[in-house]
Amino acid sequence: MNITIDQQGSSKVAIIESNDIVINNVQDALDLMASVNYTDDAQKILINKANLNEDFFELKTRLAGDILQKYVNYQVKLAIVGDFDGYNSKSLRDFIYECNHGKHVFFLKNKDEALQALHNIG
Repeated sequence: MNITIDQQGSSKVAIIESNDIVINNVQDALDLMASVNYTDDAQKILINKANLNEDFFELKTRLAGDILQKYVNYQVKLAIVGDFDGYNSKSLRDFIYECNHGKHVFFLKNKDEALQALHNIG
């Protein structure tokens, strides 16, 4: 796993790059959040959807809800980048829509959109 920092003013976004799944469970998500905060002093994370366990996108597993609740509680912003059109679940589409209209979690098509969204929130 490679972590780079994109900084605009005081806003720091940790960009996670890996060929492997980085987040398999809630503990992995917490470890990533803590590591980025401690090592890079960043409270914003950008990660590719391919780096998340596919169970994350199956809402009935509750993995997404559990992970995102931790991130919200610790005030860490998260952008997940990828193509989400392949998912046929109406509840997942609704979930993504709601997240994208909030201030904590974003599901976006590309890195540039994700960086813009993360840097433009408090």
